[in-house]
Amino acid sequence: MPTMLNTETEAVIVPRPGRAQRRAAAPRRPGLLKFGHWWWALPGIVLVIAIHYVATTVGGFFAFTDWSGIGAFNWIGVDNFVKIFGDPTQIGALGNTLFLAFASVILSNIVGLGLALALNRGLKTRYALRVLFFMPVVLSPLAVSYVWKFIFDYNGPINVMLRGAGLGEFAKAWVADPTWAIWTILIVIVWQNTGFAMVIYMAGLAAVPVEIEEAAAIDGADLRQRFWHVTFPSIRPAVAIATTLGLVNGLRVFDQIMAMTGGGPAGVTETLATEVYKESFALGNFGYGAALALVLTVIILVFAVIQQRVTNPREES
Repeated sequence: MPTMLNTETEAVIVPRPGRAQRRAAAPRRPGLLKFGHWWWALPGIVLVIAIHYVATTVGGFFAFTDWSGIGAFNWIGVDNFVKIFGDPTQIGALGNTLFLAFASVILSNIVGLGLALALNRGLKTRYALRVLFFMPVVLSPLAVSYVWKFIFDYNGPINVMLRGAGLGEFAKAWVADPTWAIWTILIVIVWQNTGFAMVIYMAGLAAVPVEIEEAAAIDGADLRQRFWHVTFPSIRPAVAIATTLGLVNGLRVFDQIMAMTGGGPAGVTETLATEVYKESFALGNFGYGAALALVLTVIILVFAVIQQRVTNPREES
């Protein structure tokens, strides 16, 4: 005999066993398209594997051949790598690659951290300043490089200001000078990557507990001590991310060099990335270019792993 409900409240609150049993006995059949199934990502996974991993593997295979990009090829083993490390031009390109990578990482992170600390305060214009400093990141590297090439031109704004200040003897064609060309490229890279490091550090600073800083200030710690002993240890994950991404981007810098110097003058701004392009597509030495690309890939992988090991906090035993 069904239970009689005396009030409207009981009718709302007290469940009816008959309906509950029917719902439990006949659960809904999951549809063919169910949110969260792994195969939703299958097209993206296939594209990543085909475009990235398969292409990288094929390129690694051709690094051990003398293929010109067309026709047949011969297996030559490690001859391409022996040629690379015996060529002064490639050694110079490797040195330029490492210099631009490490110098840009150091400068971009120092300036980016300084901007993040400055804009993390209660300034009224902090949001506008954040957008202003981050804007170079979203600009095209080629467009930025051509603008900076005009700035560094012999008749460009820098030399005009030097002449106007009575320092005309210091005016020069900066991108065509063998001594200063690599430094002009470094300036462009740092200018465009600093905003990216700033955003990463601002995200890290947002996670620093305010109570810890206040407690350190009450204990008598000055600004420098609070930064080294409280703030900096708390943003170590942000340091790891910013330095790793900056190092990877610095090792494969290409657009700025091709737009500003083309690897010149006299090859003093060549990097492994520009050498890969020139050997593979300009000179038709596809096997040799693939070997250079493989060397660059290994260098990026090694430094990325080392960077993660050094900057990540160690697991407590």
